[in-house]
Amino acid sequence: MRTATITRKTAETDITVRIDLDGTGAYDNQTGVGFFDHMLDQLSRHALIDMTIRATGDLHIDDHHTVEDVGIALGQALTQALGDKRGIRRYGSCHLPMDDAQVRAALDLSGRPFLIWNVDMPTAQIGRFDTELVREFFQAFATHGGITLHVDKLHGFNSHHIAEAAFKAVARALREAVEADPRRTDAIPSTKGSL
Repeated sequence: MRTATITRKTAETDITVRIDLDGTGAYDNQTGVGFFDHMLDQLSRHALIDMTIRATGDLHIDDHHTVEDVGIALGQALTQALGDKRGIRRYGSCHLPMDDAQVRAALDLSGRPFLIWNVDMPTAQIGRFDTELVREFFQAFATHGGITLHVDKLHGFNSHHIAEAAFKAVARALREAVEADPRRTDAIPSTKGSL
């Protein structure tokens, strides 16, 4: 069972994340940040990772701590659920169009976290959500999930579409990377013998 539950409690947030990498994309995400919940739902649905997230945070200050700490906890859950990564494809990529926006995501579940983020947002906010928090989430997720993650906006002028395309592109790449490789079901996908 490739599942994990992570609880993270700080002076700023209280978060529980449950995931099942072999799910159907069922989700139940409640962070108190509406647009962010919508993006997490997209991540779950398009990665086919069942995901339940409960988060309470210091939203009276802003959404930053909640968004970042969910990224941390989700990355930790991914690491735990993958175990030694035996039998996975390891790599994934996706070019994803959404109306005016097209975003490319490529990732490697290498254990070596690195984020390349070439995504500019035309507006500072989507509703009340600060668009800079999209990068903050992926930085935390990549760092704590041990993911080399490259995300590039090829074009787009609507911030909502760009952000959603980024989440969906990463989701589709993640789905590919965590899937079992039918040709190497019992092998670590590295010449080193470990990831």
